[in-house]
Amino acid sequence: MSALDLSARDLAAAVRRGDVTPAAIAAETLARAADRNPAINAICFLNPGFEAEADHVAQRLGAGEDLPLAGVPVLIKDNIWVKGLRISQGSRLFADHIAPEDAEAVRRLRAAGAMVLGIATCAEFACKGATNSPYPGITRNPVNPLLGPGGSSGGSVAAVAAGIVPLALGTDAGGSSRRPPAHTGLCGMKPTYDLIPYGPSFVEPVWGISVICPIARDMGDIALAMEVLAGVRAEVPSTLTLAASPDFGTGQVVEPDVADNFADVMQVLAKAGIDVQTAAIDWGGIKGHDILPLQFAGVAQAYGDAWRATPEIFDPMIAKQIETGLALTGVEVAAAHQISHRMRVVLRDALDRHGIIATPTTPCPAWLAELSAPETIAGLPAGPRDHAAFTPQVNHAGVPALSLPCGTDRTGLPLGLQLIAGAGCDGALIGAAQLLEPLLKDIA
Repeated sequence: MSALDLSARDLAAAVRRGDVTPAAIAAETLARAADRNPAINAICFLNPGFEAEADHVAQRLGAGEDLPLAGVPVLIKDNIWVKGLRISQGSRLFADHIAPEDAEAVRRLRAAGAMVLGIATCAEFACKGATNSPYPGITRNPVNPLLGPGGSSGGSVAAVAAGIVPLALGTDAGGSSRRPPAHTGLCGMKPTYDLIPYGPSFVEPVWGISVICPIARDMGDIALAMEVLAGVRAEVPSTLTLAASPDFGTGQVVEPDVADNFADVMQVLAKAGIDVQTAAIDWGGIKGHDILPLQFAGVAQAYGDAWRATPEIFDPMIAKQIETGLALTGVEVAAAHQISHRMRVVLRDALDRHGIIATPTTPCPAWLAELSAPETIAGLPAGPRDHAAFTPQVNHAGVPALSLPCGTDRTGLPLGLQLIAGAGCDGALIGAAQLLEPLLKDIA
């Protein structure tokens, strides 16, 4: 077995024992990236100092440092600053931007011995649910390259799913650390808001909801990453109750295979002794896409002047968001803020009553890579954000959530189980996921 096929924690342990050197891992990672990345476009910029980082990790180990991520290669999403590297947010507007310093999350990974392979492709300004903007190009799903991995953290998940790295950082302002992992058979976690420091960074279109997130092949590596990034330790429960909601109370239709899979998952968990109850969530008629004016206004405020001056450099879909945002009234933006607040109140109240809530991560599996959203869900025309119906509420509530692989649809495409917990309950959520993970391994 290649060292790169190990979990991040086992790879780091092998490095600490001296079974493999950081330099050998760096060489193998570069070779694997050269072999596998061209077909999926997961990496948009390689770190020219990657091998030097490996030498530095070896020196630190030689000096007696205990590094929990010793020699682990990682990728960083293209909207998170990495000092000295080109970070473009997937936009031609920032094609020449060199990050002046590390984001705090990157600094913590490096302090733990991780080595930054490079930058993972993302949608322009991380404002699309697909990773197919004109500047970085289309990122493809390693499970089926005709399909996309979702977005905006598509490059991060594609690289991990392709086995190029065992761990990557993404961001999540509406589900980007949960839906793309669900589409690629991975684990991804959105922490409690502000648990992991977000900056230094670019201007965010919607302040107060976006978080930095670990993406990995299993929950053990998510747990290790969260300990490094936030000092959070898993709390494995002796007993567990889940409140299940097949549509998160939204009324969103789901693909029949998704509905069947969710029912099968709940049945398997109940047979294993998990207390599965029914979640009652009343959104009062509000939908996940009702808060989009906040994003449109934010991206217009940040980049409207640049769009007016050079409209040709923008992704047409982002240009449309900017146009929409510039046309919004203050009253419309204020109304969206009220909806955001209502989401927070409703979900936090439901979590107070139920504890951990379980939903499908997405109402559909992955779709064609060229499309920004599926054209249909369950045979019905789909809106541009229907595929994201179960995730943005979590961001506006500021609470933690994660996605676990839980089988496939009838064609073999991965599906995900979303678990949501109360604010600050990240350790308990990780522990619950670790308890459930082995129970989900054999679900078809």
